[in-house]
Amino acid sequence: MRLWSPFLLLLMLAQPARSGEITVAAAADLTFCMPQIDAAFQKANPGAVVKVSFGSSGNFFSQIRSGAPFDVFLSADSQYPHDLAKDGLADTPITYAEGRLVLWTMDAGLELSHGLSALRDPAIKHIAIANPDHAPYGRAAKAALEHEHLWDELKPKFVFGENIAQTAQFVQTGNAGAGLVAMSLVVAQPPERAGHFYEIPGDAYPPLEQAAALTGVGRGKPFARAYLEFLKSNTARQILRQFGFHEPAPLTQTGTP
Repeated sequence: MRLWSPFLLLLMLAQPARSGEITVAAAADLTFCMPQIDAAFQKANPGAVVKVSFGSSGNFFSQIRSGAPFDVFLSADSQYPHDLAKDGLADTPITYAEGRLVLWTMDAGLELSHGLSALRDPAIKHIAIANPDHAPYGRAAKAALEHEHLWDELKPKFVFGENIAQTAQFVQTGNAGAGLVAMSLVVAQPPERAGHFYEIPGDAYPPLEQAAALTGVGRGKPFARAYLEFLKSNTARQILRQFGFHEPAPLTQTGTP
């Protein structure tokens, strides 16, 4: 997994992009499905080269506003690309998917059928969630726990991931007994690392509407524009569905809220 950093930004600025190369800032819940999407895009667009960095949407939002040279922004929260568009730093976003939140554990003995109340089990010493200050899945997790009146009760057990991929790692490595993570990261796991999960009902948290936008840096790059169009294709939609994403209706350009 590649995470953006100020050092990486300096390298990107110092090295001119190759012809046909586009840089994509992608929410961490896309970690496992992006290789398939990018391979399909490059097959359909000979000459295109896609370079992807994964991280939290809130951090990427701040970095793009500060001049990070990403051509395309794939956010797990549609508000971030809309705000960039308001400031003239991106074109009108497209909504391409809706993420799903799950309760995940590697503990075969932990019963999840009753949902989030399972987190009251005294055997669970740590609960992983993404940082709600800048990670959309962290905000969704907080909303779901508040919906079940569990946030204040369980707060002493929380360990916060910088993004949803790191949060999932806490669960998978046993550093957290359970966690609230993206379904896309769980369904991609091989059987021996899959654990078991419970999908949180969608009415327990605000929709994780995911949106993509062409940044000001990418406006002059035909392959960057083609990439956004490809995200609306049946091929991209099918890949996203395979990784547990729901398809928003309609999957088109959305106006600024």
